[in-house]
Amino acid sequence: MGKKKLAHAFARKLSLGERIFIPYIMAGDGGIERLADRIKLLERMGATAIELGIPFSDPVADGPTIQEAGIRALKHGVSLESVLVELKRLKDTFHIPIIIMTYLNPVFAYGVKPFAEDCREAGVFGVIIPDLPLEEEELISEALSKVEIAFIRLVSITSTEERKMEIAKRTEGFLYAVTVTGITGARDSYQNDIGKYLTSLKEISKVPVLAGFGVSTCEHVKEFSQYCDGVVVGSKIINLIEENNEEAILELINASKSSLIYRGK
Repeated sequence: MGKKKLAHAFARKLSLGERIFIPYIMAGDGGIERLADRIKLLERMGATAIELGIPFSDPVADGPTIQEAGIRALKHGVSLESVLVELKRLKDTFHIPIIIMTYLNPVFAYGVKPFAEDCREAGVFGVIIPDLPLEEEELISEALSKVEIAFIRLVSITSTEERKMEIAKRTEGFLYAVTVTGITGARDSYQNDIGKYLTSLKEISKVPVLAGFGVSTCEHVKEFSQYCDGVVVGSKIINLIEENNEEAILELINASKSSLIYRGK
């Protein structure tokens, strides 16, 4: 049921004239015992869903902030298994959709079928695997489909038009539009044609399009929301949590609720 519930949560947010806002946090950063409070905090603040990172020793898509958060979690002994066990324990204490972001190696070590089944038991709505290419995704897509968990695909700004079309056709939950050529991390500026890129994805995607990688200011949230359905914010959220700056987190989330002239489809 994860796919349908995620689609419902997104549709409800968009029906209110707002944009989808998904904060990213690293599971177990500071200890697994902090996970519940952070999920509930972001839920109270009005996040649409939460992208929950799994700590990994070789996070090829992550910038320094997320890498450091992963290292902190690993030092606390946090693993994919311990995160799923904790989510299963907590799942009746919150209602916000949880999306797992993990690399492929931990899934293989866990076992693809047990991973999918345990995600379902833990109440996970969707899964993102950034280092799994389109050509090899059958390694996990069938297992996730059987348990009705959305398999969310990423599309790059440098992808060919043909590849963008194929990724847009296959993705579930939302289409994750990577807005930079590089790793995650806060940025001050983006390419001038970013609006054209996001608009083009809206024209071919059957599900919401969300912009991510480097989104770090209220201005970014408002600007990207003119062209697509919302944003994913990672490194900035991690920094603000470290600083205990709840006011700034709330400002970012509220920026997605601003009245906007939507230029996309």
